[in-house]
Order: sequence, then C-alpha cells, then structure tokens
Amino acid sequence: MTTRDFEIPRSVLVGDTADNELVRAQTILRNEGINPEVAMEFTVGGGGIFCGIAEARSLLSRILPETGREVWALEEGSSVSNGEVALRIRAPYASFGLYETAVCGMLASSTGWATAARECVDAAQGVPVISYGARHVHPAVVGVMDYSAVVGKCVANSSLIGARLTGLTPSGTMPHALVLLIGDTVRTVLAFDRHMPPEVPRVALVDTFKDEAEDAMAVAKALRERLRGIRLDTPHQRGGVTPALVHEVRQRLDQAGYNHVDIYVSGGMTPERIHEFAEADAPVSVFAVGFYISSAQPIAFTADIKEIEGRPVAKRGRIPGVTVNPRLARIL
Repeated sequence: MTTRDFEIPRSVLVGDTADNELVRAQTILRNEGINPEVAMEFTVGGGGIFCGIAEARSLLSRILPETGREVWALEEGSSVSNGEVALRIRAPYASFGLYETAVCGMLASSTGWATAARECVDAAQGVPVISYGARHVHPAVVGVMDYSAVVGKCVANSSLIGARLTGLTPSGTMPHALVLLIGDTVRTVLAFDRHMPPEVPRVALVDTFKDEAEDAMAVAKALRERLRGIRLDTPHQRGGVTPALVHEVRQRLDQAGYNHVDIYVSGGMTPERIHEFAEADAPVSVFAVGFYISSAQPIAFTADIKEIEGRPVAKRGRIPGVTVNPRLARIL
C-alpha cells in the first residue's frame, strides 16, 4: 500500500485539540525556562492491529526539531500486544509535549478501526472485504477510518479521500436512490453502463423493487458479458442477506450461463455474520462492511515520560527508563 503524507489540520497544529492540562503545562514550563530532552513512550492498552503511526509521523515531522530528535515505532499494520510500547519519542519536551493528546488519539482510533477490519477479513477466509463505513463517522475522520481499514487488510474502501490516502481505486456500486429515481433496476443499470467509464465495474444493486434473484437475472440478460456482478443488500426488515439467498441467486445465474457474474454482499455485516456465510460455503465474491468497522472501539494508548536528560524516571506504577522492545524501528 502506498501512502502520502497526512494533512494535519490547523486545529491540531495550534493545540486546540490538546487537553487543557497540557496547554497549562506548556505555559508554565516556558515561563520557568524548563525544556529538557525527554524520552516519552506510548503504550497500548489492548491487543490488535497497530495503526495510525503514518499519520502521527506526519505530525511529528512538522513539530519536532530536525536535529536532536529520535522517533521509534512499530510498523504500520503489525500485530500489537497489550502493554507493548508501540512508539518512543526522544526530543526536547517543549517541541512535542502539547501533542500528546493528538498522538494518543491518532493511534487509539486507527488501531481500533484496523483491528475491526482484520476481524472481518479473518472471518471471510480469503473472500475480499471492502470498507463501506464512511456514512457512519464524522466526515472529518472518513479518510483516516478508511485508511485504517485498508491497513487492517480490507482490499478497498468507498470514500475518495480514503482511496487517495491508500493509493487505491475507490470502490462502490450504485445507491438505492439512483434506482428509485430512475424507477426500474434494469433501466438504472443500462444508464450506469452508458455514462460510467469502461474501467468502472458494472455491479448492479438488485434488491430495490423486486425479488433479488428475479432482478439479478433481468440485469444479467440486459448487460450480459458486460455485467461484472450484482450486490445483495436486503434490509433486515426482510430478513437481510442470507447464505440461502446467495446460493439461490448463484444457482439461477449459473443455470442461465452467467457464471462470470460475481455476488457482492452488504448490509449489517459483522465477523459473526461473515463466518456464517463461510461455514455455509456461500459463493460470495466480496463482502462490504460498514458499521462494524466504523463503530469500532478505540484501543487506548497511554504516554509516559521515561527519561529526562538521559536519567531514568517514571511516575508511580511505571518502571523508570526506556522499555526494551526490539520490534521498534526508527522512523524519524
């Protein structure tokens, strides 16, 4: 996965997102003329898939002095264990102390999203999973959420900003709104085929007006070899998408000679539901997961000063001195 530097909002850079106690500490230390070199460690409070260090590095590269700084971290996307030191910063305290809140938050949220994505990917047992959760989070964090899902091994994401961060092509089929406004599934698919560039896969949504198998057959007859797939997104009010439904649609398509048409499944997917499809050998080509990834609980990170001017220190309950972790690699 290729990435570019994350854009750091002005609110973060000026300290508006920092805990107020850190702002007060900065004022006091500046007025007292205290600014030693410190080593601060960021420790994870749960196991999962480590994520957020690329964004944190973009921030740290802007705020830390170019000389006299060292930043060590785990690799983006690596497994992390509860209690493991995932990031160490060594620099003058005044250069980064204010940003402790931001760094913890970047790591906590991104690690939570990446971990949830990996749970879905593992449950899918080799079937590709796409992140479809942009509509379930604040727009300010859509890109980071989708980036984190790809770090967690989703093959793509639905938002344009997430795709730019990952270097991937954004995924997507068509919304129910388009089908409702045109008024017929087949007419919608034909319009899609007329107006979308040829490199865009023709994937039809087939649960808006009619029986899913009936609609799938109708769009297959209309587009024939141009149809890449159909998406099943049956709402829970009608029982949702089930392995039995996928089997039925697959058999009807195959009997009519449309073996090339893939089946995409979306709508309330969780690791447990995905596992049910896998256990039933349901012929799903792609799972699209939204709320489960986007609503993932953050995995907490804590930050502690462990050295001041090379002298081991720590608050009560912590071990003074830097923690040995051979998995850390220098990133700045």
